[in-house]
Amino acid sequence: MQKLALFRLHLIVFLWGFTAILGKLIHANADILVFYRMLFAAIFLYAFIRIYKKESIKVSKKIFFQLAAIGVAMALHWYCFFYSIKVSNVSIALSCLSLSTLFASILEPIIFKRKIDISEVLMGVVIVSCILLIFKTEFQYKEGIMYGVLCAIFGTIFSVFNGKMFGKTTSGNIIFYEIFCGWLVLLIFYSFSGQIFQMNEISYRDIALICLLASVFTAFPMLESVNLMKYISPFTLILTVNLEPVYGIILAFFIFGESEHMSPIFYIASGVMILAIIANGLIKARKTKKL
Repeated sequence: MQKLALFRLHLIVFLWGFTAILGKLIHANADILVFYRMLFAAIFLYAFIRIYKKESIKVSKKIFFQLAAIGVAMALHWYCFFYSIKVSNVSIALSCLSLSTLFASILEPIIFKRKIDISEVLMGVVIVSCILLIFKTEFQYKEGIMYGVLCAIFGTIFSVFNGKMFGKTTSGNIIFYEIFCGWLVLLIFYSFSGQIFQMNEISYRDIALICLLASVFTAFPMLESVNLMKYISPFTLILTVNLEPVYGIILAFFIFGESEHMSPIFYIASGVMILAIIANGLIKARKTKKL
């Protein structure tokens, strides 16, 4: 069962890494892409919870509004991620995701009221140094890097506050309301801004790809990651998720070819960031065992 759980874990991380590939294959703008991704994912999750599992989706008003706020952070995270891909490439967007670990080392102690871990701060310095090096050598992608950093910030906010919600209602309800409320806020915003009419500017090809993105690459891995917590430790999950940029960058290199070829310094800096994150995870695991 343990080996099967690890295989399933690597499968969903691979699927998350492939979302960047789909983001580049989809021709629609980032705002349209995120709008339909959240809509279709909410529909798939509702069908799974209410029709297949036949479970209640009832939550209190307090929890609903808390999940709605987190859903907005999720929507902004996805928008910045796909916009970064559109204006640069997959490799830039995924490498910037490594900054999430740095932001988490700052935000998590504040939210959960714990001491700041020195090893996390040191790792953060290494990651920032690598990002600055990438920014210097890949300056033509400066806009993509800026949105990649914003993506990491919103992703950290989403992840940290999401951690405080688990246990207050079912995992399925948490994921469903976050995605649904994120889409609902986008709908309201686009309606008032007049951008709602632009949502029709999408091809059938893109609709099909977004449906695939929303189901196989969004709803399924999110639910599967929650189910896997029964068999694997949170540390194993977090450590393996750090492989997402690795899978994505390798896939992009072979699928898109020339547009994803970066300078040697980019790959060295990205490798150092990923190794720093993994090393930090191993250090934490040893500390936990000693306790």
